[in-house]
Amino acid sequence: MQRQHKDYLSDLLSWNQKKHAKNWMLFPKNLGTYLSLDETAFSNGDLYTILTKKKQKKEAVTAMIKGTKAEVVIKILRKIPVRQRKKVKGVTLDMADNMGLIAKKSFPNATQVINRFHVQKLVLDALQEIGIKRRREALDIENDAIENSRNNL
Repeated sequence: MQRQHKDYLSDLLSWNQKKHAKNWMLFPKNLGTYLSLDETAFSNGDLYTILTKKKQKKEAVTAMIKGTKAEVVIKILRKIPVRQRKKVKGVTLDMADNMGLIAKKSFPNATQVINRFHVQKLVLDALQEIGIKRRREALDIENDAIENSRNNL
């Protein structure tokens, strides 16, 4: 049944992206006004750049490209006509320089918005660092006080 589906019922054999699907897939019809750009690692260690349409009617994958090198991803995304890419108003991404470059070169009219989870992680890491520093300072003061009391005995 599975082979019958693959060979006869689906359009896999005539799919226009079959030749390059291991390296990239592009679905321009899923390009939306607001996009999300991120990378993901699969269990075998391969990194992929994923571009998705954010909720308007429903979320959908616009592109999936093997690797995260900006020049490779930009080259693939430029296969989408520039007039379509200029309609993109916003791209949510992480703070990686390559993602910013991809967004800037591929979607010239889009505002870049840093993913809030990355911002929250930065803030939490900074607070953690401050807390550790304060704790060390308090321990130093306490240790000095103990040392002074021993010397005064």
